[in-house]
Parts: sequence; C-alpha cells; structure tokens
Amino acid sequence: MIPSRILIGIDNSKYSENAAAFGFELARKFDATVGVVSIVEPMPATSSPMNDSTFGLPFEGTADMVNVDVMNAQNDAADTIMNNIVQRYASDLEVTKFTDFGTTADGILTCAGHFEADLIVIGTHRRSGLDRLLMGSVAERVIRESVVPVLVVPMAEEK
Repeated sequence: MIPSRILIGIDNSKYSENAAAFGFELARKFDATVGVVSIVEPMPATSSPMNDSTFGLPFEGTADMVNVDVMNAQNDAADTIMNNIVQRYASDLEVTKFTDFGTTADGILTCAGHFEADLIVIGTHRRSGLDRLLMGSVAERVIRESVVPVLVVPMAEEK
C-alpha cells in the first residue's frame, strides 16, 4: 500500500516536530496530500467567578467567559504551531489543517476520518512506567483504535 493521504498529529513538542519532518518527507516520496492536526484539550478555568458585591452571588456567565478566553488562546496557539510546522516542512506540498477540541487521541482519529487519511503519523513522548499509567499514551490509543495504519516516529533521547 502506498499512502496518498497522510495525517500528521502535532503539538508543541520536539517529538511531534520530529514526526512532522518524517511525515512530510514520506509525503514527498509518495506524492501524497498532507493533513496536519493539532488538538486543543479543554482546560478547566482556574479563576473563580466574579461575585455580585450586593448579594455575594456569582455573576452568571462569568466562568463561561473565562473558558471561552482560554479556548481562544489555546486555538490561537494550535494555529501558530500548525503554521510553523507547515512553513518549516511543507514547501510545495498541499496541506490541509485541522484543529479539534477534546482528547488528543479522539481528535486525531476524528480528523483522520474527515481527511480520509490512509496513514497517520505521530511522534511519541516515550513515556513509561508510572508516568505512562497516569498520563496515558496518545500513541497507544491511536494505534489501538485507528482503522488505518499508524506510523509512530520515535526520537532518540539526547545525552
């Protein structure tokens, strides 16, 4: 099988940049169309809602405004990450950009379906032991649940 539509999952890490470089080079070799996806995971608002000074009750909608601001900032960061990767590695390749909201593995799999990818390329943080148990493994979950092949690009640890 020669891939014709490659989806590359990226975040703001050296691991995903390494995978992106590999994925774009693979796309060039196979003359494939590339999609890049950056997932915005929901963050709970850390600030407390503003209170009405008369009654001491929270103003309605305040927490929602904080969440919208946080999500907009995260979305802007995801766009910046994707634009930097595309500028650095895409050159003459056709690239479709996706941003999804939710868990990273679910977002990658959803975007792979929308893009009709026939290969997913992702990096790995090489977590193990307790860290992997607590944090989970995006790569492992994508591999388990994907209906298309997944290429996990490891990165040699710096010494």
